[in-house]
Amino acid sequence: MSAQAPGAWARWVGLLSAREAPHSLAAFRVGVGLCLWHAFGSPLITGTWSLIWVDVDHGGYRPLGGGWLVSALGGPTPAVIGGLLGLGLLLGLNLVVGFASRLSAFAALQVFLAITNLNGHTGGSYDALIPNLLWLLTLADSGAGASVDAWLRARWASPPTTPVRVSAWPRYLVIGQLLTMYCSSGLQKVGASWIPGGDLSALYYILQQPTWQRFDMRWAGHIFPLTQLATLATWLFEVGAPALILVLWWRRTRARPGRLRALANRLRLRDAFVLFGLGLHIGIMSLMEVGPFSTASMACYACLLHPEEWAALLRRLRPSRGPIPA
Repeated sequence: MSAQAPGAWARWVGLLSAREAPHSLAAFRVGVGLCLWHAFGSPLITGTWSLIWVDVDHGGYRPLGGGWLVSALGGPTPAVIGGLLGLGLLLGLNLVVGFASRLSAFAALQVFLAITNLNGHTGGSYDALIPNLLWLLTLADSGAGASVDAWLRARWASPPTTPVRVSAWPRYLVIGQLLTMYCSSGLQKVGASWIPGGDLSALYYILQQPTWQRFDMRWAGHIFPLTQLATLATWLFEVGAPALILVLWWRRTRARPGRLRALANRLRLRDAFVLFGLGLHIGIMSLMEVGPFSTASMACYACLLHPEEWAALLRRLRPSRGPIPA
């Protein structure tokens, strides 16, 4: 045991100290920026923002308090909340283009928390997910690639810098956040309408809820067995999500022997997970109104692709333009 411990510790240190190209982190940053546009833009488009986030004295439906930021600005008035929503959209754009990326992520975190903490009657699970993602963008070198920050850094560097490499651990944490979210969600679905052995009617009844559905879906009764199959597949996908860690490890060590490792790589289980998960969230967005939950979740999928895979994808999209710049 003592002889193996230093080797295991060295491998662990090597894993966490690994550096890689910034493509995955850049795609994740863009996804979170678009998520902020969804989170801040939807209430502005629908006009609900002044009802749910403005105090009753100024046109809202209930008395509201306010955290330090809203209180410092003058309380939950239309001018303050409207200004914060506009600032949130600007910060989301900053993340998409990668301008002052880490500072923009931290500022967006403060704006998001200030608004979503105003009214406990509104919001959802994404109110905890999105701040976690913004914290990771704040801590990581999120503007190292495909960004205005990287362009400015390269323009003013003297002599020219070597290809940019970033720490890989933020990408690992994004994947961990995604899998933790799925597994915890699945473990909380303990009713007979969800778990195997029950009637698997959960999805059908969700599609009949006026607060969730995007349009009248009484027609779902004609495909009830399909909704049962979708319910079972969703539950198994969420509960079994942590197994992806092993799949990713097998993919990383594919040169090593082992029948399960070879089988998992031959079946391309990582790719199957990505396709099912993205299909799940596209279906949710198409049929249900769940706020920016799906856009936040899909942003995390950018980190399931290795930076080399992103580089290969970009080369296929623009084959005549030479190598992909960092």
